[in-house]
Amino acid sequence: MKEFFQRSWIARGGGALQKEGESVLADVYEQMISKQNQMSKSQLKIANYLIDHQETAPFLTASKLAKNAEVGEATVVRFAFFFRIQRVPDLQRHMQEALQRKWTSAEVFASTTEHGDEPVDTLREVLADDINNLSTTLQQIDVKEFEAVIEDIIQAKRIYIIAYRSAMSVGLFLEFYLDLVLQNTEMIRSADGVPEHLIDIQKDDLVIAFGFNRYTKRTVEVLKYVKQKDAKTVVITDHMLSPLVPMGIVNYLQLQKLTPLLTHFRHLKASSVPDNSSNEI
Repeated sequence: MKEFFQRSWIARGGGALQKEGESVLADVYEQMISKQNQMSKSQLKIANYLIDHQETAPFLTASKLAKNAEVGEATVVRFAFFFRIQRVPDLQRHMQEALQRKWTSAEVFASTTEHGDEPVDTLREVLADDINNLSTTLQQIDVKEFEAVIEDIIQAKRIYIIAYRSAMSVGLFLEFYLDLVLQNTEMIRSADGVPEHLIDIQKDDLVIAFGFNRYTKRTVEVLKYVKQKDAKTVVITDHMLSPLVPMGIVNYLQLQKLTPLLTHFRHLKASSVPDNSSNEI
């Protein structure tokens, strides 16, 4: 049974597993995740920029980083001090060390691919991005944590899936196969407040939550309630600073690059769907 779940999770694209408060990169990134709720808006802008530009940000001066993140240079200094790092160059060194480890692990994949080739068409570009996402994800998977999640799924008394908006299709897919095997899985479809199904949730139950940009407030609200009940939570999201990360006992980061095809699709969707921004974070 464990092998079945492993194959199913890998087939969905892989991801980087981490315990709450842990990171697959380095201490500086761990702290950005664990302390995001304590940051000011300006500090969050810096953290977002650093995580989104991990290959270039470690080599920027304080003034250049401030300009790119659209904050004051003094804010960059305070940002470093916020993490008990006395000097901005020391912050750069921590990030450079993390980047070096990342590059080293990526060399195996890089040696098997050709660089500098422009995608011939959208199809090839989309597939190339998928291959790169899968490879990067595979390099960062913690196998022991992955197996621990599988064990939690198998041992759970009841499993609830939270997946709104763009995550709904993935949630439905997971619900179908988990319930087919375990017969104890349900996807929560209530759109407002805490669903009735979760009122009596227990410690031996498991909640699997999906959330991708743009994140919904109701997903965060449901997860907060579940954590208060001491139930286990697994979060599948797309960014280390996702508002869902602090809600997960175990977080599963789906590494992805938005392809031109998806960009075009989202543009069409945005122009035809009513604005529900009040439900988004």
